[in-house]
Amino acid sequence: MNVSLPSVQELQLILPQVCLAAFGLSILVVDFLLGPRHKWMNAMGAMLGVVAAGVALWRLRNAAALGATGFRGTIRVDSFFVFFGFIFLAATAMVILLSVRYLETEAAHRGEYYALLLFAALGMLFLASGMDIVVLFISLETMAASFYVLTGYLRSERRSNEAALKYLLLGAFSSGALAYGFSIMYGLSGSTHLNDIASSFALRPTSDVYMMIALVTVAAGLFFKVAAVPFHQWAPDVYEGAPTTITTFVSVASKAASFALLLRIFLTAFWPIRGNWEMIVGAVALATMTWGNFAAITQTNLKRLLAYSSIAHVGYMLLGLVAGNDTGFKGIAFYVLAYAFMTTGAFAIVILLRRKGVLGEEIEDMNGLIHRNPVAAVLLLVFLLSLAGIPPTAGFVGKYFIFLSLVETGHYLLAVFAVLYIIPAVYYYFRIGRHMWMTDVTDPVRPTISPGQAVVLAACTFVSLAGLIYAEPFVRAATYAVLVPFGR
Repeated sequence: MNVSLPSVQELQLILPQVCLAAFGLSILVVDFLLGPRHKWMNAMGAMLGVVAAGVALWRLRNAAALGATGFRGTIRVDSFFVFFGFIFLAATAMVILLSVRYLETEAAHRGEYYALLLFAALGMLFLASGMDIVVLFISLETMAASFYVLTGYLRSERRSNEAALKYLLLGAFSSGALAYGFSIMYGLSGSTHLNDIASSFALRPTSDVYMMIALVTVAAGLFFKVAAVPFHQWAPDVYEGAPTTITTFVSVASKAASFALLLRIFLTAFWPIRGNWEMIVGAVALATMTWGNFAAITQTNLKRLLAYSSIAHVGYMLLGLVAGNDTGFKGIAFYVLAYAFMTTGAFAIVILLRRKGVLGEEIEDMNGLIHRNPVAAVLLLVFLLSLAGIPPTAGFVGKYFIFLSLVETGHYLLAVFAVLYIIPAVYYYFRIGRHMWMTDVTDPVRPTISPGQAVVLAACTFVSLAGLIYAEPFVRAATYAVLVPFGR
């Protein structure tokens, strides 16, 4: 049900985005007034912006229940937007908390860092609420441009500059493919609105060449954004070269936002031609799981290992789209939620090892962590278990829904491969565990957990464990997020 709202109420529909924009711009101004010793206050301002956006988003829950639309139908506030919006804001808040000590270590506390975090989150929120391909494209580029700059934020680091350049160049090609696909969608339907495009596609023959070109080019652009094979090449280099806090943000928030965009397009505009893309997405999912898992086995750098691991997780999420039933859609939403917290937790431990003169990014840097910081070692083990899909963790529930959806829809071969690929995942995750628990200490320094890091680790641990032990609220939220707005 769509509800047309007056202009004053329309502004309320984008109040979370307005809050992020206002605080982001304010940080850029206030930063000039702060001395070097008070730059950490930018983090406080950014956190206030996230909290304000969260409150505004919570107040939209009644409008979301109605599926309210505004700005001539280009923006839709529904349960899908609210669900993913809170994931984006939670990820942004956790990265802000992790950044305070990290930037102090790097001596790189500047206001533009936190402003760009908020601007990236602004683009993500519009991605989740957009119903028009123009809005979606501008939102995607707002998010992407922020990430390009943040990836190269440490200007004195050669690998950070290299990663930013690769990300920018490859991202430009993917945006070009996506824009070309969007232009064909507009040409075929005469509209930029997703529902109008879906109606037009439903009337065309499934063998229409131009429709297939639109499908392939848009899918290629979206697969790049989520780092699916064969469009994954940027991920390991960007993950390794970017500041670790930004690696966390790209891995979690960017992936969640890109999946929100992918779901919005495939479950709306491309849903009438599902038969055309089901096999394509299935092949990409299988290739993504294969390459991600086996490439991760050989990695010695923790950030590259987690990069290939994240690629494998994309394959699992895409399987829910292949299944195309209620269980699959619910599984994707739950998986994105669980992935956001368990991956942030894993990167938080990597950040914990960073200190002046020591990157702390190699597997050997984990040697004897159980003796140096037992709490960090135990928590990382929880996150690794969740990433591998081992009970009692949220990662297990996410994989369970994906497997169940494949079985329900008769995709037995894909289900078998999905289950078998847990074996290499367990191997490379437990390589890290072996270094933490069974290898002698090589670095006598005991890493300490800052208050901000403690808050993040507590939140990530809670979700990683409560996702199975008390899964009902999370499952209900995931169900409400994807089944109601798309009428499934």
